[in-house]
Amino acid sequence: MRPGAPGVPGAGKAPKPSTRPRSGSIAVFTELDARKLGPVRRYFVRHPVVMDWFVAAWFTVPGLLTTLLPPEHARYGVAAATLAGGAVLLWRRRNPLLTAAVIGVLAVLTIALSGDSAGFELAVAFAIYAVATTYRPAVAWSVLGALVLTVCAAEMIWYDFAVSESGAIVRAEVGSGEVTGARVAAVAITLTFALLGIAIGSSVRGRRQHVADLVGRANAIARDRDQQAQLAAAAERARISREMHDVVAHSLTVMVALADGAKALGAKDPELAGQALDELTETGRAALADMRRVLGVLRDPDGSVAPLSPTADVPTMEDIAERFRHAGLPVRLVRVGVQPDPDPGLRQAAHRIVQESLTNVLRYAPLTPMVVVEIARRDAGAPDGGDWLEITVTNKAGRAPGGTARDGADARPLPAGIAGDQPIGTGRGIIGMRERAAVYGGTVTAGPTGSGWEVVARLRLDRTGSDQASRPDGGTGVAL
Repeated sequence: MRPGAPGVPGAGKAPKPSTRPRSGSIAVFTELDARKLGPVRRYFVRHPVVMDWFVAAWFTVPGLLTTLLPPEHARYGVAAATLAGGAVLLWRRRNPLLTAAVIGVLAVLTIALSGDSAGFELAVAFAIYAVATTYRPAVAWSVLGALVLTVCAAEMIWYDFAVSESGAIVRAEVGSGEVTGARVAAVAITLTFALLGIAIGSSVRGRRQHVADLVGRANAIARDRDQQAQLAAAAERARISREMHDVVAHSLTVMVALADGAKALGAKDPELAGQALDELTETGRAALADMRRVLGVLRDPDGSVAPLSPTADVPTMEDIAERFRHAGLPVRLVRVGVQPDPDPGLRQAAHRIVQESLTNVLRYAPLTPMVVVEIARRDAGAPDGGDWLEITVTNKAGRAPGGTARDGADARPLPAGIAGDQPIGTGRGIIGMRERAAVYGGTVTAGPTGSGWEVVARLRLDRTGSDQASRPDGGTGVAL
């Protein structure tokens, strides 16, 4: 470029848009969300090809105009080099290093042919800007050094334009390597444009990295939020599944026993058969109410999984024991020590554990002469610390699960409707009991004992958030 010719350095800023999601992830936020851009800049960010053509035209149009000015030496060669330089700048995003190298070669050829840079200082600035926005500073400064040294050396050797006393631009008779004011000015302009290009490019690169980091963190937080919501939904579905299992396994087992018992007693004792049918009806209604409650919270109106909250109308332990007695299972309820008054969630967990244990006894050990349900409380002075509710369900010697009546056991007739060859279960009931106990920091163990089968559940009372004081001084007012 001739000294004094118009040109604006560093203006080739074409920020790389990060509007596409990263591969294999869901991009909730993009660079456009993090940056406050006006309509013009937003348009160029969304359409980078338009920006590339704008930059190429910014260099090509003024360069072609300089070929119309006198002197006319190598006019067509300079025009061809300018058009080639504009075409190369269209590829600056795809391969910045190759673009810088080609621009350097075209600049040297233009200076050697015409004795003038013809605006290639601006092309050099655009090329260095592209390198600085793409590569680390060490690479950018190395490219700047090589490109500036090459172009400036060509200007010191072949640049021979000067301004006459009348103000006209003429070619001066100067030797190769001779230091003149015009050559020094040309070198200064090239160096200034190159430094502006690398300064603006480095700044844009730093800003892009900062924005990309912010966008990445925002997307990570959004993904973590979605994953937490999915985990919560899965946990809630597991709770609903446990509730459905308890309702179906417990209620249907009792209802089958009551129905077959009423059928067997219909001719012999109509009054007892009627009582069994009444109990069957009551059990069915309770099961329907439980199923409506569970199914009613599966989905909210907006389609999300609704939480399954414990109800306050959980039957008492006496009601549970009485229902199994009507089904033909000899249940004895024993309370040891001061009884706690837990919150509805823990109370429901305790009742479900007892229901599941008694249901398993009714299905797999119907010959047991006695089932003892013991509810005890360990106060804070216990060796392991804490305040615990301990539930023990023990069925005495009877039919072993999957086998026949135990030898020497006080065998009794099978309850009506209960077959003697019930298959062993899948173990999901015990898994469900353990999951319920784990919510309250407790454990459930189940296995054979010397006199039958025993289930022991321990639930921590001081982690439920309620006042676990004994009645009548505190509590919720609902007995366990």
